[in-house]
Parts: sequence; structure tokens; C-alpha cells
Amino acid sequence: MAAVNWIEWDNGALERATREDRIVLLFVGPAWCRFTREMEETTFANAKVVAAVEADFVPVRVDSDRRPDLDSRYNMGGWPSIAFVSPEGNMIAGENFLNANDFLRFADKVKSYYRKHRDEIRKGLAELRTEPLPLASEEGLDRKLVDDVVASMLEKFDHQYGGWGTGQKFAHPESIDFAMVQYVKTGDHRMRDVVTRTLDNMAAGGIHDKIGGGFFRFSTTRDWRIPHFEKVLDNNAARLRCFLEAYQIFEKPAYRDAAEGIIRWMTTTMRDPTTGAFYGSQGDDPRYYGLDAEARSRHEPPNIDRTHYTNWNAMAIGSLLRASAFLEREPLKDMALEALSFLLKNCYAENIGMYHYWDGTYHLPGVLSDQAYMIQALVLASQFVGDADLLLPAEHLAELLLETHRAPGGGFFDLPESVRSSGVMRKRNRSILENAVLAEALTRLSYLSRRPEFRDVARETLLAFTKDYREYGYFVAGYARAVDLFLYEPLVVTIVGDRNTALACALRRAAQSIYIPSRIVQTLDPAYDPILIGRSGYEPTTQAKAYLSLGRKTLGCFEDPEALVVNMQETEARRSNS
Repeated sequence: MAAVNWIEWDNGALERATREDRIVLLFVGPAWCRFTREMEETTFANAKVVAAVEADFVPVRVDSDRRPDLDSRYNMGGWPSIAFVSPEGNMIAGENFLNANDFLRFADKVKSYYRKHRDEIRKGLAELRTEPLPLASEEGLDRKLVDDVVASMLEKFDHQYGGWGTGQKFAHPESIDFAMVQYVKTGDHRMRDVVTRTLDNMAAGGIHDKIGGGFFRFSTTRDWRIPHFEKVLDNNAARLRCFLEAYQIFEKPAYRDAAEGIIRWMTTTMRDPTTGAFYGSQGDDPRYYGLDAEARSRHEPPNIDRTHYTNWNAMAIGSLLRASAFLEREPLKDMALEALSFLLKNCYAENIGMYHYWDGTYHLPGVLSDQAYMIQALVLASQFVGDADLLLPAEHLAELLLETHRAPGGGFFDLPESVRSSGVMRKRNRSILENAVLAEALTRLSYLSRRPEFRDVARETLLAFTKDYREYGYFVAGYARAVDLFLYEPLVVTIVGDRNTALACALRRAAQSIYIPSRIVQTLDPAYDPILIGRSGYEPTTQAKAYLSLGRKTLGCFEDPEALVVNMQETEARRSNS
């Protein structure tokens, strides 16, 4: 059978295109995408297509999960994406799925267009080099921004089935999470309906694999009934957080059941027993997922992409740490810490930060998403485990980002200067969602490390998008959440004493047992954390004590876990009613 001889993307691909005066054909898609595989096995196995590609193009295959930097620049709105790129790296034209005949016609049009407009396409490169970034406003970081996103969510919300949209349905966990924050803070019954109607229908719908556990990536129907049958680690990690926190708030057994199913899938199907980290995705196989449990046991399950992605593993670590506390399952904490240890040992370098993925070795340094989610995971782990030393790599990653990714207009670029390439790759992007994740993580890190400069950076980062957020509606709920929590002083629990004593552990569990989005929990052990204890102003002691504070005001000192919880709830209730 004929097959295209794909090569990987690097500067050599563009050099070859320049040397041979050819257009680069980029074929972009993830390992788990059924339609990407189908196009590879049909269109690009067609003899005429193979001959045309060999004659006129430099063919480059890009795994979108492994190369988010390329996917964000050349994606045509979904997968598979076909991008025709000039030798300078500029986009000429693109499409999604094409059969063999349509591909051949489209490729001919691209070649003809390129011959006629080559100079204009090259001119586009110069324009990309000089395109200015908008400067951040010093005003506008206020509650109105949060209210704007709330209004957009309600306007587009499906009041019958939950979620957003009238055709294909994605879960949008950031929007669900943001709605939970708003409901708990304001008591707005509309926000409660957003959360419960969406999660109720997702849990009951076909998008939920009730046999194998976990959720499929999206539903092809408005009512969540007919899914697209791939499962991806990041989607499930984010949904696990939603179901766990919704169970904390509403105590619905169906939410706990859904969370337990995701945990089962993540820790059995998706966990690498050798590394302790988690695989990337499990493929789309409608026939397999249509079987009952007994029949599935006799069939080969869908293929797994065994790549370890840093950002997705960091998300999984955070959700498992929450599950270990909320569900009182200590082994989940151990699994989360094992995965975190793997990332620090195998995907982290002090001079460049986190690499994006590992498949036996590390690849692609400096992607902002990996740095942001890793800082978030380290900040969470420090709180749930009681180990302030985990803040050290988080601080180092933040300092590296300030050196290598900071944008002149505020916020952070998606890549460092050192890995920029040719053409479109010369332009570094600023993602509002990844910057929001980073801003929230930096805000929390500033309180835990007692370094206010990180909070200043978070503020500048959020300000950088105050002119743009309205364009995206409910899609930027994660940004609105970060702004809301930045403006809303955190409720901080600082436990001072031997971190391994039964009392210290009980106080830590109690502080994490209730849903308070702004909560920050820190354990400072005099034997390990003398510098942070000095910055905190609390007296070192071996007998554990929990200090509850709001802003610069300490509300009490507690040695009884139940009394701590009561005071946290009362404090939060007073704030919500004020």
C-alpha cells in the first residue's frame, strides 16, 4: 500500500522547502482522533495523493498533543488540520478532513495561488515581525468584568440539558467551576442551575462511560446522548475537579459516583505502573464502547497514547490531591505525589523549566501551559501535603518565566525567545486562558511564599486582557475566575508545628474538607521552614496550631479541627452576606 513519507517538524523542514522550492504540507492531529487516523489511512494512502505529495510538497506530520505550539498556529479549527505553509513558515491555505479527490483539487489550487502571490506571502512575514501587542490598561480590573462573563454564560446556557451550544456539546469545565464559585459566593440560584443541570445531564448521558469510568471528549448531540468516543486525560482531570467540588457543595451521590469512575479510569487504564505518571489519551472505538461490561472484557480495548504530557499530568495531580482529601482516600495522594516526582525528575531542568512531554526522554522545552499548570500543581501539593519545600521549584519556574516569556504589554508569551523559529513561528502568542491559570497560581504562590511581587505580576497579567475578554464570552470563564479570586482576599489557614503529627494532619484535612474557593492552607514546620515562619510572624511551636486570617487580619488560633471548620464557614458566610 502507498504511504506518504512523513518527516517531523524542525527547522530542517523549512530549509528543505527553501532548497527545493516547495510548499510544506503540515498534517496536524492528535493520536486519539478517529478522523485523523481515517484520513491517514485513506486519503494519504491513495497512490495519486502520495505521488502528488512526493512531487510538490515537503510532508510534515505533527502530533497536536506533542506540539501545541504548532497546533495553535496552524490548526484550522479542528482535527485533522491540513496546512499548506511557505518555506518561510507562513500560512498559505488550509482545510480539515479531505478525501483523496478533494485533496488533489485543493492542492492544485494552493500551488497555483502560491505561484501568483509568492511575494505577498513573503510580505506577510515582515508584517508578523512588526505586529505590535496591545498595552495593558491600568484600569478595569474590577467586579464588572466578572459580571460580564456571568451574563454571557447565562445568555448562551442551555436551560433544558445544561451546558452551552445547540449542536455539538463540550463540557467547558472552566465555566462550570466558575459558576460554582459564583453560587457559593453570591447564592445566585441561576448559577446553581448552571452547575447542577449540566452535571446531572452529563452524568446521566452517553458522554459518561459508566462501565469503564471517565467521560468522552464531547457529545455530538445537544442532550449529551451520543458522544465522540475518545477519552483524553486533561478533559477528565478537569471534569473530576468539577464533580468533586460539586459533591462537596450539593452532596449528590451521582456526582461522587461520576468522580469515582474518572478516578478508576485514570488510576487503572491511564496510569503507567513503571513511571507513576499518566498516559495522554485513549482512542475512539464506538463498537467497543457499545458493548456491555462482560462483552468488553473479551475484546481488545482502544489504543492508548502512552505519551506523558506535563500540563495534563499536572492537572491530573491537582484533581487527585483534591480527591484524596475530599473522599478521604490516602492512596490517591500517594499516586499524585509519585506523578509529581516523576515530572520533577524527568521533565524539569533548572535552566529552562518544564519540558512538554516524555516518551522515554524529554521533549519541547518552555511551553507556557506546562510551566503554568506545573506551578499550579506544586502550589496545590504544598497545601495538601504540608510540605513548603514544594514551593521552591514553583518559585523557580515563576522566575524563569519572568526572564524568558514576559510580554511587553503584560502577560506571558506561549514560548520563550530561544525556541522561536521561522515564519509564523516567529510570532509568540499570548493565550488568555493559559495566562489566567498562571495568574491564579502566582496569586496563591505569593501568599504561600510571602513574596508580594508575584501578586503584582498576577495583577499585570490579568490587566493585559481587560480589553479583549468580551470577544470570547463564556469561553474565558477561567479568566473571570482568576480575576474574581484576585479581587477577593483569600481565607488563609497557616498551621505552625510539626507537620507529621496527628494534630497537624487533622487540622490540614479539616481545612481542606469544605468548599471555599479562596482558601489557602499552609503548614510551616519549625524544623524545615524557619525562613517562612519568620516571614509569617507566627511563633514557632512543635504543638500544631492553626491560624485563620483574612488579608492582614488574623481571625483566631485553633487546636480543634472542628472549631477551625466552623470559624472558616462563619467567616465565609459573613463575607457572602456583606
